[in-house]
Amino acid sequence: MTEAKMTLEEFQEMVKGRSDEEILAGVKGEEDSLLDGLFDGMKDAFDSEAASGQTAVIQYDIETPIGVKSYQIKVDNGICTIMKEGAEKARVTLAMNLPDFIRMMALELDGMQAYMTGKLKIAGDIMFSQNLSRWFKQK
Repeated sequence: MTEAKMTLEEFQEMVKGRSDEEILAGVKGEEDSLLDGLFDGMKDAFDSEAASGQTAVIQYDIETPIGVKSYQIKVDNGICTIMKEGAEKARVTLAMNLPDFIRMMALELDGMQAYMTGKLKIAGDIMFSQNLSRWFKQK
């Protein structure tokens, strides 16, 4: 039996107005599968034309109650690959806690706002990180 994918609207409804504690309680025990699904969604939303001719490894370090979960997104000439616990040298690393990452994926938290308020930490090529949102279509 396969699970149906949640629509963006359903995902936003699940997140909207929830505290960090409520979000964490709602995903308890499902952190890995939720993150896997969110990163699969990013791969599905990848705009190969927007990233044409670009090569980069972007690392996400997501702080969860069960430890930091790392994912790498490798972009190479319009092809996007997701690597869980990837070991390649990242051009930029984005770090945040799970509730804020979920809010960002639900379009409830803007990346620039998250950075300016300290919810998103960026290491590496900060200028490059500003272009990342163009590589992923918001559905």
